[in-house]
Amino acid sequence: MSKAIFITGTPCTGKTTVSEKLSSRLGCKLVKINDLALENDFVLGVDDEKGYKVIDIPKLSEKVSEIIGASDELLIFEGHLAHLCDGADNVIVLRVRPEILRFRLEGRDYSEAKIRENLEAEAMGVCTVEAYDIYSENISEINVSYLTVDEIVDELSCVISGEKTYPVGEVDFMDWLISNS
Repeated sequence: MSKAIFITGTPCTGKTTVSEKLSSRLGCKLVKINDLALENDFVLGVDDEKGYKVIDIPKLSEKVSEIIGASDELLIFEGHLAHLCDGADNVIVLRVRPEILRFRLEGRDYSEAKIRENLEAEAMGVCTVEAYDIYSENISEINVSYLTVDEIVDELSCVISGEKTYPVGEVDFMDWLISNS
């Protein structure tokens, strides 16, 4: 069984909701990457153009490795930066069709520029590509567009236990990008 599971994906793909329910079901500790970065003052500044916090990824990764090294239990790390950190036994990328993701992003009052940036990142599979660059084989990519939270948690449980695999490359939203460019 894996010791450190990283759940990542574009903002609004359901990472937090699913991770909270999954950690409760499995009885394990959940570490929210964004909170970890803020609590440890890993914020380097704010991107003036896009308005998001710039995080010191090497320091964040070092802290994540420290937490993993100090634990004997299963840990779930959740956040859109999780896959950029070291130490995962398994990285799970949650993917959502861009037309569904748009409604979720709009519900958070993101600017149109930020919405477009996230939709393009999702269509191109940016989190998956970045995770693959670091972890190559230990990645699952799951299209959760039409699944309920409970169904997603069931699928993640099966991935963690080794019962199911979701190989990288089977989720493809490039059709959205082509029709919306």
